[in-house]
Amino acid sequence: MLARPHRLTRGDDYRMVVRRGSRCGGSRVITSVLPTTDTERAARFGFIISKQVGNAVIRNTVRRRLKAVCAELLSEVPQGTDVVIRALPASATASFVELRADVQRCLTRLTRQVTT
Repeated sequence: MLARPHRLTRGDDYRMVVRRGSRCGGSRVITSVLPTTDTERAARFGFIISKQVGNAVIRNTVRRRLKAVCAELLSEVPQGTDVVIRALPASATASFVELRADVQRCLTRLTRQVTT
């Protein structure tokens, strides 16, 4: 599970990452990454799961899976980076492995872009 310092909690932070960050889309998720000037701060993650994904049970399942994926990939994300993951309707039927592959591909690609 993601500890409190690794979570985006303010709406302004979500908006800034989605609007100004680099984006990578897949069939199940869209990942936005925005590096910040505060490199001492831990990487933070936020999740957007709309009602188009499914009912509350399905949305919460998708959210829990995405949080677990991000907890596993935390070491691959540079300090001071904010990440927002938007779940698409196809994420409702995706397995944990499929979600992990989509998120990992996008995070690898976007963090490589940011650091170069």
